[in-house]
Amino acid sequence: MEEYAVILDFLAQGTAGGPKYGKREPLAYAVGEKEFRLFELVPKATANILVGDRVFIGRDEGKREVIDHVKRRIGFNDLTSNAASELEYAVVQIVLDDEAKYIQFYNNAEAINLKKHLLEELPGLGKKSVGAILESRKQGPFQSFDDLSARAGIKNPEKYIAARICLEIQDPDRKRYLFVSR
Repeated sequence: MEEYAVILDFLAQGTAGGPKYGKREPLAYAVGEKEFRLFELVPKATANILVGDRVFIGRDEGKREVIDHVKRRIGFNDLTSNAASELEYAVVQIVLDDEAKYIQFYNNAEAINLKKHLLEELPGLGKKSVGAILESRKQGPFQSFDDLSARAGIKNPEKYIAARICLEIQDPDRKRYLFVSR
């Protein structure tokens, strides 16, 4: 279960398709930081929300200072265009904030079969880049993204992970999920 989420979009007046008459409730769209689930959230009336804010959405209502409740889980196609465009930036920030977890993927990824390595599932990494990573891994595990960049010559390794996470969020029918909970 998600405890924290990153705000992708905030609609102070709610959605355009809301009730014609009567009060429309404000909405926020967010991505969870552990399982990368997408949510439609109802903020508290006094909440001041900005895109990129990290908010508590867990069960403990005492900790919820900004969000009143989770309205529903949504799919990628339910996001506003602003939220969809902010998704990649939010995912990159989540990956950077938990660097130790994601560097372990580079350290521990194994071959899927005789012809394909799990690292090749990251968009943008080809056989040459994977070979450089595997060769550098022989010297010892990577300590950080900077260490990986310096030893294997891979620029911005966090962006490869973020791109894969975004693919998994956008495509509900993927054959293999590496980071997103289904």
